[in-house]
Amino acid sequence: MLKQYETVFIMTPVLSDDQMKETVKKFENLLHDKGAEIVHQENWGLKRLEYQIQKKSTGFYHLFEFKAEPHVVAELELQYRRDERVMRYLTVTLDKDAIAYAEKRRTHGFGQKKESKPEPVFETKREPKYEVKYEVIEEPVEEQIYEQNLENKEE
Repeated sequence: MLKQYETVFIMTPVLSDDQMKETVKKFENLLHDKGAEIVHQENWGLKRLEYQIQKKSTGFYHLFEFKAEPHVVAELELQYRRDERVMRYLTVTLDKDAIAYAEKRRTHGFGQKKESKPEPVFETKREPKYEVKYEVIEEPVEEQIYEQNLENKEE
């Protein structure tokens, strides 16, 4: 019996754009070869991780929504574990409410930003804690000190 699944996997950020697309294509082909029907897929791009994984703080996220037999999910997750480019993955079975929500999200764009411009990953918007003020203090130049020493000797 076919069930509907959703899987999200995180690829290492050191991949080039071509390597990332190649990895996604590999898993897409795996699903097609095993008889799965891909309903939808999204490339979420480079995102900051909540905590470091393998000493990396960012990763490329990709989502597949597909219909397949349960043994296909087992094979897909085995391939995720074997591929060193995949840092983490999560596969869930969608119930009827989750399927309805996923369909609404796809058609109406729920959960997506209206701007297509991505936010910088490492930019922080903090106000400085302390304000630093610099004050120039005039100190006598070496020549002035030398002249003062000469005057003191003559007296």
